[in-house]
Amino acid sequence: MTSDLLAPLDLAFWNIESDRHPMHLGALGVFGAHSPTAGAHAADLLAARAAAVPGLRLRIRDVWQPLAFGGAAREPDPDFDPLKHVRLHAPTDDFHAAAGRLMERPLERGRPPWEAHVLPGEDGVSFAVLFKFHHALADGLRALKLAAGVLDPVDMPERAPRAIEPPRGLLPDVRKLPGLVPGLVRGALSDVGRALDIGASLARSTLGMRPVSALTSSPSGTRRTAGVVVDIDDVHRVRKAAGGTVNDVLIAVVAGALRRWLDERGDGSKGVAPRALIPVSRRRPRAAHPQGNRLSGYLIRLPVYESDPLGRLDTVRTAMLRNKDAGSDRGAGAVALLADHVPALGHRLGGPLVGQAARLWFDILVTSVPLPGVGLRLGGHELAEVYPLAPLAPGQALAVAISTYRGRVHYGLVADAKAVPDLDRFAHAVSAEVETLLSVCEV
Repeated sequence: MTSDLLAPLDLAFWNIESDRHPMHLGALGVFGAHSPTAGAHAADLLAARAAAVPGLRLRIRDVWQPLAFGGAAREPDPDFDPLKHVRLHAPTDDFHAAAGRLMERPLERGRPPWEAHVLPGEDGVSFAVLFKFHHALADGLRALKLAAGVLDPVDMPERAPRAIEPPRGLLPDVRKLPGLVPGLVRGALSDVGRALDIGASLARSTLGMRPVSALTSSPSGTRRTAGVVVDIDDVHRVRKAAGGTVNDVLIAVVAGALRRWLDERGDGSKGVAPRALIPVSRRRPRAAHPQGNRLSGYLIRLPVYESDPLGRLDTVRTAMLRNKDAGSDRGAGAVALLADHVPALGHRLGGPLVGQAARLWFDILVTSVPLPGVGLRLGGHELAEVYPLAPLAPGQALAVAISTYRGRVHYGLVADAKAVPDLDRFAHAVSAEVETLLSVCEV
């Protein structure tokens, strides 16, 4: 049985998890239904197809061998049963309410850490599927590939052949270590400088910071989700009129929505500039070995305090340009890169402490998850909406994930249900902010 050692960041995600803060990401897809039995048929298809997707058969086990002591590895589960991962639920009239309850539950760690929950709609003309993947098994791109393996086949453009890299083994070849020492020393010195730079940037990010109580919470173990759909053409109209990128506009919408939401609930937005972590993928295109999170990030202050919508967009654009000029391997947002320099046992022992420190690093996660431009189907039923759902860091109350699919932007919102009982109000604020930006750009 072959094993694949978890990359350091994967191992960190595996050890950060707790019962009240599971580290799985999710996606809630809503499909049109041809009949009331479409959901049951979809569940049967998912179970049948899952058996043929190698990545869905991988479990994670502890490793106690030299040079990887305290680590973990992926390996095929000899007892894999897809029926333990695909579940058909009773009909519901609220997909997001059901998804919130299901996102609360940690994935079982003794078997491949993923699940697919099929939610038939009470209306009989729709059903939803909630996919859950542990972050140690897959990042957003990898999760998309795994989910695509159980959806209906689609014709994708052919890609040029790529060079095949040897797979990463469970343990390094110690015979090659002497020849690697000079390069390792140079790399270590460079890494020390980078670590000091990241640490200094992180310290600076806390200066003059006003705590945002609405974005922090004591762990309750509860979850609530909501979704917002925005026309991508509206986003492009704002971008063309005000400048910046599509991503700048989408982040500025979050800043404006937070301002509305805080003012409406009485918390106030004066002087508020929460730190948003914007993950950046460092995965190499067409990597031959797709497992493993390769993430860094940008950290920006969301200009919630700014009353002018175009002023908020300009501030976001300037901050993002500054981050891009500096690069994704430096600055306060690049803390995830330091995971590469922590020994496996350090991740195991320090994981809970690192998880609790997330609230000192950033206040809210705003992440973008790419989706294919082609239409997706399950059992012939078209995917109409898809809401990415990010894990919620310990001590934080709200996370935002964004995907564009078939000409529409989908905001997936995840919150601690007790800390944010009014998540629907924040969802409404997202829609209202888009309308505001459109109106000021048309003046």
